[in-house]
Amino acid sequence: MSRSKTFVGIVVLLAFFAIGLSAQTKKNHPKGKYDAKLAEKLGADQYGMKSYVMIVLKTGPNDSKITDKAQRGDLFKGHFANMTRLAKEGKLVFAGPFIDGRPKRGLWILAVETVAEAEKLIKTDPTVSAGVFVYEMTKLYGSAALMQVGEIHERIQKTSVN
Repeated sequence: MSRSKTFVGIVVLLAFFAIGLSAQTKKNHPKGKYDAKLAEKLGADQYGMKSYVMIVLKTGPNDSKITDKAQRGDLFKGHFANMTRLAKEGKLVFAGPFIDGRPKRGLWILAVETVAEAEKLIKTDPTVSAGVFVYEMTKLYGSAALMQVGEIHERIQKTSVN
């Protein structure tokens, strides 16, 4: 076989490989919008997902016992400061109160791998330490896009809670 036929054969083989690869990429990403850099930045796996720990804050045994307004104000000021710190560290990716308020009071989603890591972080909250809240934790597998909630929230928040 001549060199030119070998070269043409290799080019044809590479073209078939490229067509097959392109078809596979379209199959995996039908909209063609996959952003590998963003996926890596957010810690996404091949499905665009990642592990979190979800925490449900519930009314604690000392909630009704701590009635002094100044003390409660200080505890909740610390609660919001703690959440702000965790969000800036990239650990707290979502938080919010439940509308009905009792016994479940709020939800946190932490970008950590283990329940043990989450427990260390939740125990830094003054309202938890004071027994205003107790918590339940569970592993969560969800979209890595949650990692951008804080960034987006800063752009749409007109008034800060702290």
